Amino acid sequence: MTLTRGLISIALATTLATPLWAAGGGSSEPKPRTVTCTKGNVFSESKGKCVPQQDSSLTDEDRIEELRALAYAGRNAEAQILLSALEDPTSDRALTYWGFTHRKLGNVDAGMVFYAKALEQNQNNLLARSYLGQAHVELGRFDLARLQLTEIRNRGGEGSWSEASLAEAIRSGTTFNY
Repeated sequence: MTLTRGLISIALATTLATPLWAAGGGSSEPKPRTVTCTKGNVFSESKGKCVPQQDSSLTDEDRIEELRALAYAGRNAEAQILLSALEDPTSDRALTYWGFTHRKLGNVDAGMVFYAKALEQNQNNLLARSYLGQAHVELGRFDLARLQLTEIRNRGGEGSWSEASLAEAIRSGTTFNY
């Protein structure tokens, strides 16, 4: 095992133990949540329970955490409903998640459009770059995936989940569902 592969394995073992959708910068790790709400509900941190997704106490962070949980469970169509409810469903962060959910629902072309829009708004959105690279892996375009990996590293993402997950996808040919 090479040093690089060993470091990636260590990074993945420590960061992928729980489902992660890092923030746009690709460096933050959301807290794992054990509560799964039923369809149409979102976990409210302030209330400590699941509430209807229209509840006025919900924040965008509550919605983002819920859509992460939904995506991990493969419930991407429900995650898109929450994306529509965000205060700014066209932010680069939201566009990244729009891209991810469309790609996982089988509409890779739409996903690519959303990733491109996210990167137009924020060239340093490492998560969008990682997911774009993973889409390229799924399409067999490892050359384009490697370009995104280089961009992530050049933009300060070395050691981040975004870098580690894309590097592993390139190495293994398997992408992530979160």
